[in-house]
Amino acid sequence: MRLLLDTHALVWWLANDRKLSATARAAIEEPDVVIYVSAASAWEIATKVRLGKWPEAAALPGAFEAILASNGFTPLSVTIQHAIRAGSLRVAHGDPFDRIFAAQAELEDLDLVTVDPAFAQFDVRTFW
Repeated sequence: MRLLLDTHALVWWLANDRKLSATARAAIEEPDVVIYVSAASAWEIATKVRLGKWPEAAALPGAFEAILASNGFTPLSVTIQHAIRAGSLRVAHGDPFDRIFAAQAELEDLDLVTVDPAFAQFDVRTFW
């Protein structure tokens, strides 16, 4: 199994927050599962910290790569193909982070770990 963590799933994992479902937590802990984290999560966290919307995540942007490495997560860059697909998705959803996650999950054949019901309108597999 190959999973892409939505930003909230990543942050809840790192904080050991009970909001992360037991099913998602068990999958992330599974040694044979490859966990991807999008560069868009770094962008989203840094943006929300800067805007004062996520002060509890203030330490994450400066240590993002080290945090991924220490958790055994695989960074996933945003490619030109991801950007074109995200911009081309014919879904009335304006969140650029969600659009990138949907495009990456689709193009890289990943299951997206998210509790966000907005992804039901995208053609991606979700996992929670």
